[in-house]
Amino acid sequence: MLGITDLPTYVLGTALIVLLPGPNSLYTLSVAARRGVRTAYGAALGVFLGDTVLMTASAAGVAGLLKANAVLFGIVKYAGAAYLVWIAVGMARAAWAMWRTRREPAAVEAETAPTVAEQPFRRALVISLLNPKAILFFISFFVQFVDPGYAHPALSFLALGAIAQLFSFVYLTTLILSGTYLAAQFRRRRRLSAGLTSAAAALFLGFAAKLSIASAG
Repeated sequence: MLGITDLPTYVLGTALIVLLPGPNSLYTLSVAARRGVRTAYGAALGVFLGDTVLMTASAAGVAGLLKANAVLFGIVKYAGAAYLVWIAVGMARAAWAMWRTRREPAAVEAETAPTVAEQPFRRALVISLLNPKAILFFISFFVQFVDPGYAHPALSFLALGAIAQLFSFVYLTTLILSGTYLAAQFRRRRRLSAGLTSAAAALFLGFAAKLSIASAG
């Protein structure tokens, strides 16, 4: 169908891959917990757009260019790692602020109020795009399920991408709804809020370290 081979295996593999925690899903969850459903879907839209760009770039051969050009791959890789570190630092500062003001009645409301500086859609989009390993993953995974003899491979990539985005939408929606519940818990438990925000910052540092040592091979 549409030049796709072994569709059940692709569906199962995509579901498992989407469920793996990553910077995109973690950031969307944090936005939901801090700023609510509507703003979190703005972040999710950034993730969808970023993934769409990466899928398109992979189908167009950009992944092969990054894989063949070590200098270009290194530039994108370290730029992505630096951005993740910047996100982690911001989360760590927010956690420290929550801890210092944990006894003040208005502290949590101030922390969860919308801020002018943060633009979730743009930030989620940049997190998605500055990840060369994601591009290489898409091309290495997708090509396994595209029939090389099919006359219209673009349709194959489109169908595979639509399936991946559907799983992503369901998963991010689950995280967003969970995040709103967490937000209510955070308002009552300031130390929990600071602790989990610190843990999220540590995870982003881990993502940055993993990306910085990644290879194109």
